[in-house]
Amino acid sequence: MFLSGVIEGFYGPPWTTAERHAAFDQMAAWGLDTYLYCPKDDLHHRAIWREPYGAADVATMAALVEACHARGLRFLYGIGPGLDIRYGDPADREALHARAAQMLAFGIDGLAVLFDDIPDRIDERDLARWGSLAGAQADVANELLPLVRAHTPDARVFFCPTPYCGRMVAAGHGGAGYLDALGAALHQDIGVFWTGPDIVSAEIGVDHMQDIARRLRRRPILWDNLHANDYDGRRVLLGPYAGRPLALRDEVAGILTNPNTEFPLDFMALRTLSLYLRADGTWDPRAAWLAALREWLPSFETVGGPIEFDDLVLLADCYYLPCEEGPRAEALLARAHLALADTSASWREHATACLGEATRLRDLCGRLATLKQRPLFHALSRRIWDLREELDLLVRAVEARLATTDGTVAFRSDFHLPRTYRGGTAARLQRLLIQHPDGTFTVQAP
Repeated sequence: MFLSGVIEGFYGPPWTTAERHAAFDQMAAWGLDTYLYCPKDDLHHRAIWREPYGAADVATMAALVEACHARGLRFLYGIGPGLDIRYGDPADREALHARAAQMLAFGIDGLAVLFDDIPDRIDERDLARWGSLAGAQADVANELLPLVRAHTPDARVFFCPTPYCGRMVAAGHGGAGYLDALGAALHQDIGVFWTGPDIVSAEIGVDHMQDIARRLRRRPILWDNLHANDYDGRRVLLGPYAGRPLALRDEVAGILTNPNTEFPLDFMALRTLSLYLRADGTWDPRAAWLAALREWLPSFETVGGPIEFDDLVLLADCYYLPCEEGPRAEALLARAHLALADTSASWREHATACLGEATRLRDLCGRLATLKQRPLFHALSRRIWDLREELDLLVRAVEARLATTDGTVAFRSDFHLPRTYRGGTAARLQRLLIQHPDGTFTVQAP
């Protein structure tokens, strides 16, 4: 059974009921089949995992499962006991089983026990009993499997390891030999999630997944954080499903995307994943992205009429993927550098070209404040405002340079004042250490 779909597994405000229903509609329309519920900020998922849902939450959760099934989708529920579970404590085991029983009563299709993002420590008594963190965690999951099947024979159990990407394994997170121990101890019918070489993997190769499958003794399920943005509130990711060859589909037991926290901005993540999963022969991420972006264009109707498709391409290229900007954004950045720093005889030509493009994008950012789909604007608003501010400063700088005869200029902007512009403790801390392309940091000179 190949799983394809969406994980609501980010840090931050969970999606609303209406947003989840909209996600289900999109998934059903586009051929995705699985939804995993595990938002980190649902207290019952992690912080108070021992406590059952109360009456109001029970009604909400039951209705959510029903809505998922009504669209022909699987509903998986994730629980994360790893922050404080005592693996050998019978009371903790019983609490976990009771929570599983509560969720199974709603008709869920699978239970995921998630040990991600936790300290990789284990009580000495548990270590003596199981020999490793992996062994203790596998025993917890293995014990859940017959309970789940007894209640719902077709339901499945899934598992997220403590080191869930290649970088964590290389760093020894979870203890030496964690993955191999887990593969040996975990029941073969339990699926295992994996995010790739890194937590947010720019690329995932076939060889990497084959190696992980050998160590886990099963094909992993890709928990893909390519479009996740909960680690950086200044960014959204609107680029295509990219950096994964089509052959990767044959090396995994499923692909689930954990996308932007803001559901109105997840059209592109879900749509391009669905296109990738259905692609035959070749996969051109940019071509698929442009096709999906054209589908999304009607959502950008403003009170003054629709925006141009070319404008949407330029905007979305500024919010592309974690490790790359879109080509139009890269071109704008290169043009801006020439406009401000070029000293050749062509500097005025470069500055004029930059001024036109930057002004166009700045004005578009302002126009988006009149989007008719207000949830879409609200999801974009802070990021769009930040981009607009930087573009406005760029425009003013280029105009100031063009007003000179030799291109030498120092200027002041009354709209970008010290402390109120790029101000605050976090911004000042960011200026202390400069990160270089190789990942090293150096101290900013005073």
